[in-house]
Amino acid sequence: MAVIRLSRTLGALCLCLTLAACGGGGGGGSSSSSGSSGSGGGGGGTGTPTLTNFATVIIDGGPADVVAQGGAYNEPFVSVTLCAPGSTTNCQTIDHVLLDTGSVGLRMEASALNASLLSALTSETDASNNPVGECYQFVDGYVFGSVRQADFTLGGGKVAGLPLMVIGDSGPFATAPSSCSASAGTFLNTVALFGANGVLGIGVTTTDCGNLCAASVNQGSAFYYDCPSSGCSTVITRAANTSAPFQQLPNPVAAFSTDNNGTILSLPSVPTGGSSTLTGTLYFGIGTETNNGLGSATILPTSTSSGPHGAGLVTIVYKGQNLVESYIDSGSSDLFFVDSAITACTDKNLTGYYCPATPVSLALTVNGQNSGQSAVNLTLNSAQILLTTPYSAIPGTGYNPSNSKTLQAPSSSFDLGIPFFYGRKVYTAIEGRTAGGTVGPFIAF
Repeated sequence: MAVIRLSRTLGALCLCLTLAACGGGGGGGSSSSSGSSGSGGGGGGTGTPTLTNFATVIIDGGPADVVAQGGAYNEPFVSVTLCAPGSTTNCQTIDHVLLDTGSVGLRMEASALNASLLSALTSETDASNNPVGECYQFVDGYVFGSVRQADFTLGGGKVAGLPLMVIGDSGPFATAPSSCSASAGTFLNTVALFGANGVLGIGVTTTDCGNLCAASVNQGSAFYYDCPSSGCSTVITRAANTSAPFQQLPNPVAAFSTDNNGTILSLPSVPTGGSSTLTGTLYFGIGTETNNGLGSATILPTSTSSGPHGAGLVTIVYKGQNLVESYIDSGSSDLFFVDSAITACTDKNLTGYYCPATPVSLALTVNGQNSGQSAVNLTLNSAQILLTTPYSAIPGTGYNPSNSKTLQAPSSSFDLGIPFFYGRKVYTAIEGRTAGGTVGPFIAF
């Protein structure tokens, strides 16, 4: 699922895409330790095991260079640890990796990885024994790079030999093929353009492309390429869930050995005026441990990977409109929807944003595919706050994608971005796996 993100830099705002903030950032430090831990573990009594199926999530101004230029907002970040396959010493913990429920797969900027680790990551090869490259397209840009493998740690979850993309890698990957870049917006091949050191996609499918990549004409957002030394030009096919001659990028949580049927993103509420930072928890698994039960959450089935419009879609009813390509997306910094009746911002730095004189109540109904319904009431605030506060967690900001010349958002969609997540637990269940007695894919809250 495409992701939309907006970021604030130099006191102004830039529309950048999915994972693309307008400021720069640096890589994380080197470390052989595991990734971040969270505050959601259980246990503590005699004979009670300590739970490790979680990681800390932080919303702040982003990587250092982004902060220096004004800072990001409403962007949830995690830290991941990558090691050369089989190594316990050639490792690096990378902070400020965007957590995205709207895509699938781990993608890291080459410049965020130290030279020793990058050179030791195993390259995936195809039937011609050439390195494999991947293109992944978002709403307003694209990424391209090599497909490699690394040992991966996120909180208490680990995967050996996880396939990932290295964005902006060198050699044949330095230039994106025309079939990737055509009509796809900006090439997000640097941390400065990306606004994060990488993105961790934990959506509703087990792989980023599924059987769409098995077709001779790709219908999805991901394209795999044969990449001899002369460059990448030929699209190659590969069905999901097969290992030879190469693997698609998997959902890292789906690749865990346990607690692998979905995730729960739990973020606290945010005051109306915002918060400088915010800390939450990402839980692995749904209904698999004492800390990740469904409780009273309403289950809303989503579209599957074989659907005509992609996976993870629901229908949102807003002002009598059935918006059938709607989704819930932690990679979106705002609420994205079209409503010409709401006052638009007049400041040129806020073009596309909503600036109502007083807060506006938004009444929505979220309908699952074929079953499930949940009423949602949100408050839309003026985006003027983005120019007057340095805070990173800001509730109720909204954007009208029809006022953008670059966004290619679906015309019949309502994107519930991070402002929707504040004060909620949002469940994302993976396709084909049973979570809380229901087979995914579904979202729940």
